[in-house]
Amino acid sequence: MDKMISDLKRVVESQHGGTATLNHAVCLLTRRNKMSDWDGVVYIYDLIGNPKTNRAYAWATPISGVNDTRYFAVLHRGRITSPVEAVKAAAAAIRGASAKSA
Repeated sequence: MDKMISDLKRVVESQHGGTATLNHAVCLLTRRNKMSDWDGVVYIYDLIGNPKTNRAYAWATPISGVNDTRYFAVLHRGRITSPVEAVKAAAAAIRGASAKSA
């Protein structure tokens, strides 16, 4: 768990600049009768030194079919005001990239 937290901290800082400090984590689960883009834990980092925001959401997920992990870091800004919205935005970006490459 500590390695995950430090790995995600590095991802947030390398993608968005500033210094990230873990604030807390939340668990996202699929609700009954509603599909979720992803189930898992999102870590919320306070972000100092980023000119756009003071918060970032980060999580990791295994890559299907290979022994590797994909890391995500999304800034709290605009329409992205919660961990749920961060995951939705990342999933939409992936779907959009997949559609363009098809």
